[in-house]
Amino acid sequence: MPVFTEMSGQGGMEPGPVVTVGTDSVPVPERFGWWSEMVGHEVMPVAVRSAHTAAFRGRAEAVELPHSQVTAFDFSPMTARRSPVHIRRHDPENYYLLLVRDSSVRLEQARGVACLQAGDMALFSTSHPLACEFLDHGCQTRLTLMRLPRPVPALAGGRADRLLAEPLPHRAGSAALLGLYLAQLPQAARTCGPAELARLGAIGMDLATTLLATRLGVQDSLPAETRNAVLLARINAFIDHHLGDPELCPAAIAAHHHVSVRTLHLLFQSEPETVSAWIRRRRLERCHADLTDPRLRRRSISAVAARWGFLRPADFSRAFRAAYGVTPRELRQAALRGLPDARRAAQSDK
Repeated sequence: MPVFTEMSGQGGMEPGPVVTVGTDSVPVPERFGWWSEMVGHEVMPVAVRSAHTAAFRGRAEAVELPHSQVTAFDFSPMTARRSPVHIRRHDPENYYLLLVRDSSVRLEQARGVACLQAGDMALFSTSHPLACEFLDHGCQTRLTLMRLPRPVPALAGGRADRLLAEPLPHRAGSAALLGLYLAQLPQAARTCGPAELARLGAIGMDLATTLLATRLGVQDSLPAETRNAVLLARINAFIDHHLGDPELCPAAIAAHHHVSVRTLHLLFQSEPETVSAWIRRRRLERCHADLTDPRLRRRSISAVAARWGFLRPADFSRAFRAAYGVTPRELRQAALRGLPDARRAAQSDK
């Protein structure tokens, strides 16, 4: 399905990996009608109503991935209903995972009813009647949809239908990772090349499939590749969360995830870096960010290094220069002078 290709004439489409459309460039009297048409074209035909038709505002950011699509929506409160007539008219035969980012949503489908708050997730299908109320709390509704193909890989036979309009766990495991993924993907995709974007898409599908399979109790039927990809995503999130711990090392990571160190290294064989190189690079990136942050200019370089797990200043300085071509002090001086490139600063000082 094309991403907003036919809606760009009025909606102000932006080129790039993230396609953005919105009502700002549409004449005010036509905004609600334009939004209704866009939703019917890009998600599924529905009947929509809103108390805000006279001043309706909406915006959508879509990331098209090899086997899915992730779209972040921001719109005035409304209701949407999908009837058997809509389904007969057009059924794209997709599932959608819905992540509520702000406000509240009441979703009814099949025999399920989900009352969702910010951070909650639920599944719905384009192949069944649906009622969805985006509750009016005096603010915009913000949510993200992830389109999944039907049937969902490893969940054939309609098993996923058992989860329609059921609140899904979202605070731990693959669900927590998926929530972060959905919330952050549009921003992250802006700096991705095609290969990295495809890889991100595969990670998202693995996380979503694992979440649904776990909820259904059939996670053991998932392919080994899917289970390994989700484990790797959990490990990477764990590393990012513990970068400041000087004891972070392959042995500690393996122990926390109940795998052997050998298994850990095997997981990273498909990655561009070893686990130790990944830790070092992420630590250096955090140090780079701190050293160029004017709010932290009074924090010593050694304190910045220690904050991210570098306890020996000489080792830190050597690793930093190898990674960025300048010393930590040269980078900070360049940042404080307002120069965008530390290499220029280092060259001008010679």
